[in-house]
Amino acid sequence: MIPDRIIEQGTLTSDGARTAVEVRIPWYRALPGSCIAGAALKVDGVAADPASLRWTMNGREFTFAELATNTEEWWFPLDSAVLAGDVGVVPDAEHEVEVDLTLYIPYIVISDSEVLHIEEHDKKTMTLRQAQGPEVAA
Repeated sequence: MIPDRIIEQGTLTSDGARTAVEVRIPWYRALPGSCIAGAALKVDGVAADPASLRWTMNGREFTFAELATNTEEWWFPLDSAVLAGDVGVVPDAEHEVEVDLTLYIPYIVISDSEVLHIEEHDKKTMTLRQAQGPEVAA
């Protein structure tokens, strides 16, 4: 696991109400979308509403419910995904950004009916960068 590299430094964007950050997989192999079981985004101690969270990878946006059965889209170790949610931030300030990820590792079987389940957390301090396009769109 590589939890200290989940959040890409310098990637925090916001349109005032919706905020996004780029994240990297904390694993050494690619995983299908169905293995991304969930995430949480917190900025300055304020959590984004879980229902507002969206995951963008390979240029496509998903809810976590949509990812649950998606085996077509893969998250690769060299690619960033974007986690966005409804949480506002103040411009021109440093922000404490926290991301929690829950992943399933399908090729590591730990019992007859279970595969490895990992929960990782990363926290970084950064300022906003200029929003560039749909990563903060709802």
